Amino acid sequence: MPMQVSKWGDSLAVRLPDEVVRELELKEGDQIEIRVAGKREVEVKRKMTREEALAVIRRLQRPLPPGYKFNRRDAYER
Repeated sequence: MPMQVSKWGDSLAVRLPDEVVRELELKEGDQIEIRVAGKREVEVKRKMTREEALAVIRRLQRPLPPGYKFNRRDAYER
């Protein structure tokens, strides 16, 4: 899908087609990352929101062994 590069102040801008917006589930104000993937080639991805990142962390949580107590001094000695 071809896109046109336009002047926007001192910068250049590209309008994202609706298909890309839908695929990346973008909405106004979202942060995206653009990475050079090769010569004259880029990748665009939507950064996770804070809520999405916290949900991933929560899914990774594992229960602590019964009776476990955190000891700050032991943690610093490791």
